[in-house]
Amino acid sequence: MLELTTSVQYVKGIGPRVAEVLAAKGIHTVDDLLHYLPFRYEDRLNPRGISELRPGEMATVIAEVRNSGLFRTRRMPIFQMTAGQGRSRLKCLWFHGAYLKDKFKPGQMVALYGKVEMDRSGDLQIIQPQFEIVGDASDDASADATEQKVAASLEIGRIVPIYETAGQGRLTSRWFRRILRTALDNLPPELPEAIPAAVRRRLALISPREALCKVHWPDPGESLQALQASRTPAHIRLIFEELFLVELGLELKRREQKAQTGIAFRLDDRVREAIKKILPFHPTSAQKRVLKEIASDMEKPVPMRRLLQGDVGSGKTIVAFEAAIIAMENGYQVALMAPTEILAQQHHFSARRILENVGYRIVLLTGSLEDDRKREIRRHIAHGNAQLIIGTHALIEQKVEFDKLGLVIVDEQHRFGVLQRFKLMKKSEDRVGTASSATSTHVGTGHVGTGASPVPSERSERDPAQMPSMAHDTPPEPDVLVMTATPIPRTLALTLYGDLDISVLDQMPPGRTPIVTRRISDDRSDEVWDFVRKQVAAGHQVYVVYPVIEENEENELKAAMKMYKELSKRVFSDLRVSVLHGRLDADLKDQVMRLFQKGEIDILVSTTVIEVGVDVANATVMVIEHAERFGLAQLHQLRGRIGRGAAKSYCILMTGGKVSEEGERRLDAMVRTTDGFQIAELDLELRGPGEFFGTRQAGLPSFQVAHLIRDRELLEVAKREAAAVVAGPTAEISQEEINRALRHMRARWQRTYGLVEVG
Repeated sequence: MLELTTSVQYVKGIGPRVAEVLAAKGIHTVDDLLHYLPFRYEDRLNPRGISELRPGEMATVIAEVRNSGLFRTRRMPIFQMTAGQGRSRLKCLWFHGAYLKDKFKPGQMVALYGKVEMDRSGDLQIIQPQFEIVGDASDDASADATEQKVAASLEIGRIVPIYETAGQGRLTSRWFRRILRTALDNLPPELPEAIPAAVRRRLALISPREALCKVHWPDPGESLQALQASRTPAHIRLIFEELFLVELGLELKRREQKAQTGIAFRLDDRVREAIKKILPFHPTSAQKRVLKEIASDMEKPVPMRRLLQGDVGSGKTIVAFEAAIIAMENGYQVALMAPTEILAQQHHFSARRILENVGYRIVLLTGSLEDDRKREIRRHIAHGNAQLIIGTHALIEQKVEFDKLGLVIVDEQHRFGVLQRFKLMKKSEDRVGTASSATSTHVGTGHVGTGASPVPSERSERDPAQMPSMAHDTPPEPDVLVMTATPIPRTLALTLYGDLDISVLDQMPPGRTPIVTRRISDDRSDEVWDFVRKQVAAGHQVYVVYPVIEENEENELKAAMKMYKELSKRVFSDLRVSVLHGRLDADLKDQVMRLFQKGEIDILVSTTVIEVGVDVANATVMVIEHAERFGLAQLHQLRGRIGRGAAKSYCILMTGGKVSEEGERRLDAMVRTTDGFQIAELDLELRGPGEFFGTRQAGLPSFQVAHLIRDRELLEVAKREAAAVVAGPTAEISQEEINRALRHMRARWQRTYGLVEVG
C-alpha cells in the first residue's frame, strides 16, 4: 500500500531511473504525482462507426485490424494499419513508425482516437491516432469480451485526461494515465484531510480522494467545458486546498514575525534633517505617506517587513535611500540587494550621487569583481567601515559578514527566492559570539569604494541600548524593505508578498506629461530618424534601444554595436551619439551615463541596460527596435526612462518582419495604455504567474494546481479562511483540526515553498 509521502520510485512501473526524470518535473512523491494534473481533456465517450465519420472531426473508433505493414519513403519510415467494420475501411498512418512493426495482428480489436481526414484517393484516414488494443486475435473475440475491455480501457469510452509529456517525450500522456491509475488504486481508502470540517461544509468541498480520482478520471456526465476551465468540484477542492495551505503558511509567518525582537530606530530631529539634506526635489504626497509608513514601522521594536510597490518613475529609490538614512544615522549598516549586476551598478551610481556628498560610505559587491577587491570590500563590511552595501547574490555568500546590519532593502523581489531574502536577513546573526561584533572599530579613515569620503565621527557613535546583547543567542532581526517596479494586482501581491505590509506609490512626481506611444514598421525608419533629429534640434535627448549587442550570422536582429556605427557615422554624423551595453567596464558605463545626464550626449544607443535606474529628465524620445521581441513588462520599464520632465515625450515601437499573435497583443497594450497595473494584468494573462515572476527563482510559490489569475476569487476566500484558522479554536473549528492543518501545511509545503522557516 502506498502513502502520499512515499517516494515516487516505489510506484509500480517507475523505479529509480524514471524517478529521476520525474524529479525534473518537480515530482518526488506520490502526492506530487497525483497533483500532476491534465492540461486538457478529450471526449472519447461515444465510439463512432467508420461509415458515420466526416473529415475534420475528432472521433473514437473501435474496429478490427485487417492488415498492417511498414513502408519506407526517402524522408522517413511510415507504418500503415487498416482497420475495418464490415465493408467499411479506415486507414491509419504513423510517421517514423518502425516501432509499431510487430504491434498489430489481423483479427485484433483496436480502439483508435484522432482527427479524421480524407486522402488523395477519397478514402478516410487518421494520422498518428491514439490507440489501444482491446481484443486479441487469439482471445475469445466475442462482443461481450470486447465490450468489457473497452469498459476497462484508460484510452477509450470515457473522458480521457491529457498530460504534458516528460523525459523528452518518453513519458507520454498515455504512460501518465497508466501510472496515475496504478498510484490511485494502491492508496488507502481514506486520505489525510487538511481542511477543517466547518470550512469544507461552508464551501461544499468534496474529499481529497474523491477529488484526485475525479480530476484524473472524470465521471461520464461531467461537463467538458467545466473540466477545461478547471471548475469541476474536483478541481475546486484541489485548488482551494493548495491556496488555503499557502495562505496558512503566510499567515503563520506574519504572526511569528510580530513576536520577534526588532530594532527600535530613533527618528529625532537630527535624523529628519539628514533626510532633508539628500532630497533632490520636493517629495510627492505619496512619497511622504509611504515614508511615514516606513518610518513608523522602523520606530517599533518589531522587525519591519514592508513591500514598496510603485510604477516606473514613481520615486521608489529615493524613498529607499531615506529609509537607509534612518538606519545609518542610528549607527547601523544597510544592505541593498539587486537581482542583476547592471541594476546593482545603477543603484550604486544613484547612491553615490545622492548620498556620498553628505558623507555616507557606500560600497558595491558583485560576483564579477576581482577576488582581491572582493576580499577588501568584505573586510570593510565586517569592520563596519561600509554603511551602505549594494550588491547582487554576492551579499548572501557565506564569506560576507556584516558588523551591525539594521536594514535590508531588496529590489525587484520577484526575481529572488523567498529563501534568498531570508538568508540576507539572517546575516545579522553571522557574527554573534565573536569579539569583533561587540567591539569592532572603524579600520582606517580612507575611502571605501570609488570616491567615498570618511564619515563624520558622530555617524559612528552607537547607542548601547541599540546594540545586540551578547547574552542572547541572536541579535534583533533587521528591518526589511522590499521594492518592486513591477505593478502587481493587490490580490496577487497578498500572495507573493503575503508576509509583508504593502505601501503603494500611486503618484508620479510633478511636472510629468503623458507619454505618446506609437508603433511603426522599420521600413519607415527614415521617418523615425527625421523625428529624432527634430527632437534633438529642439534641445532634447533620445534613447535608441536594441535587443542584442552584436550580430551573428544566425541572428537577423539589428544589433546595438552595428546600429551605433550606422547611426553615428551615417544617419547622425553631425550629432553626439554614444553607446551603452552590459559588457562595458563599470567605470565606462558610469562615464557614459554622467555625460548623458549632463546633456553632452544627444542620442544614446543602448541595450536593455537602461531598463531600470536611469533618470534623465531631458530625454523625451525612446525608440525601441524589434519591439516585438521584448516582453511587455520590459517594454513598460524601458518606456519609463522617458516622460520624466515637463516636455512631451514619445515612445516609438519599431517592428521588423512578421509579428506573432502574442506580440501583437503586447504592442497593442503598449499603444493603448501607460497604466502599469493594466499592463501587468495582461502580462500575467499572456505569460502566466511562473514566467511573470521568474520561474523557480520567484518569490511566488510554483503552484501545482492553482492559477493566480483564474483563481483569484478562491484566493481571497482561502486567505480569509486561513486567517480564521490561525486565530485559534472556535465553536466551529477545534484545536485538533487547527493542529492537523498546520502539520499538513508543514509536511507538504515547507519543502516546496519554504514558508515556515522564512518567518
